[in-house]
Amino acid sequence: MTTAHEDLWPAPVAHAPVAATVALPGSKSLTNRALLLAALSDGPSVVRRALRSRDTELMAAALTSLGSRVDASGDDWAVTPGPLHGGSVDCGLAGTVMRFVPPLAALADDEVTFDGDAHARTRPMSGVLDALHGLGVEVEDEGRATLPFTVRGTGAVRGGTVVIDASASSQFVSALLLAGAAYDEGVDVRHEGEPVPSLPHIDMTVACLREHGVEVDDTEPDRWRVPPQPVRATDVTIEPDLSNAAPFLMLALTSGGRVTVPGWPRATHQAGDALRDLLARMGATVSLDDAGLTVTGSGRIEGIDADLHDVGELTPAVAALCALADSPSRLRGVAHIRGHETDRLTALAVELQGLGAGVQEHPDGLTIAPATLHGGEFKTYADHRMAHAAVVVGSRVEGVLVENVATTAKTFPGFAEVWAGLF
Repeated sequence: MTTAHEDLWPAPVAHAPVAATVALPGSKSLTNRALLLAALSDGPSVVRRALRSRDTELMAAALTSLGSRVDASGDDWAVTPGPLHGGSVDCGLAGTVMRFVPPLAALADDEVTFDGDAHARTRPMSGVLDALHGLGVEVEDEGRATLPFTVRGTGAVRGGTVVIDASASSQFVSALLLAGAAYDEGVDVRHEGEPVPSLPHIDMTVACLREHGVEVDDTEPDRWRVPPQPVRATDVTIEPDLSNAAPFLMLALTSGGRVTVPGWPRATHQAGDALRDLLARMGATVSLDDAGLTVTGSGRIEGIDADLHDVGELTPAVAALCALADSPSRLRGVAHIRGHETDRLTALAVELQGLGAGVQEHPDGLTIAPATLHGGEFKTYADHRMAHAAVVVGSRVEGVLVENVATTAKTFPGFAEVWAGLF
């Protein structure tokens, strides 16, 4: 049995400038959207460069449970749609599974049960479950609006207009759009509430739908319409996961080195593309060419005042880099990341303070002042982005011990080995 002490991974320190090229695995967000659309398509298709990780394997297993066949034995994943039937879905801690699959499960001919990891039962689900109720789908959740719950499929969904509050997660909108083309009346999703966070992820969903020939009307703010129509079987190639690039590119700043990520797309809807601007503002030299994205650091890190509302998933790594900066930082607009794999704002404040950082927590973000950091244990709360924050700090501070670094397998299997290999 593994003891708590054995589960602490010593983060390697960069004692000299790091010069490296790091090839990233495919995007989790794009892989899971592609898999779900393939399962709804009018024929077999292939997902190339699919990410192989816990979250995507959970999505593949969910779709298989409901009647599709996902062959992941080769380099690419082949998906053959099948008639949707009842089953059970293990969501793990994957937001894309717990939110994207229920609207698909409503099309099954029998009950589909959903559950997941212990912390998954605390993640908000009301946006999706209330919407399904509004579209005529019976969901049994004992009024919790969280996992576990049961979707009682009848083989068809009426669809139509639904008003939701998606201020807790853009995934609520994406979930309805991804399945909406298969509903009798399609879907007309209208958001009412505080601004929707992570809008680039909805743009990503719309782009994926259009790649499959699905018409989407997103011309009005806070409204998305998908008429009933076939989903065309389309082979797709997954972009590298740009958010996973954060700790690697930041290593150029913390070590005063140079890091290149090949295959960086010239145009993308991924939130990670914001790293180009953020790291340049923090003192790096950033260039994008045919070789990929290259970040060069000078050894100096500048603080930043940034609204990360649309790119909240970058907050943990950015906060860690800010804790190493020579000037104060203010990160704002990310109250919604309290409902991610963990309450990321409180977790960041606690763990960075534990290493000596000057961090003040706000309802929507963090203020971080320059301070002398020291080693110590950094808990990850089973959150891969928290592990990213830990290794960023550890690349400059001796003695940082990362608890459960293996949680990075959620989006990057073998992360710790690749990271350590750069030193």
